[in-house]
Amino acid sequence: MAPAMFCQSCTMPIDTAEYKGTEKDGSKSNDYCKYCYRAGQFTNPGLTVEEMKTNIRFRLQQMKLPESVLQKSLDLLPHLKRWRLAPHP
Repeated sequence: MAPAMFCQSCTMPIDTAEYKGTEKDGSKSNDYCKYCYRAGQFTNPGLTVEEMKTNIRFRLQQMKLPESVLQKSLDLLPHLKRWRLAPHP
């Protein structure tokens, strides 16, 4: 079964509240995971979409996930909220 939500920064499934990031007021974010977003800010605000692709590739290969899962995450990345809102040089 597909997760109800996934991080709008890294594509990580957010299956439970424990994986949700937090807003400034401490409430849970409905858009981002705890690894990408804490206290209303991105944990690595200067990260580029290309750097995120490298991070995702590394993590998913470590997990020995199929290439099709990896490619789906990489293809989805530029369309996520964080990257659509990012300024483009």
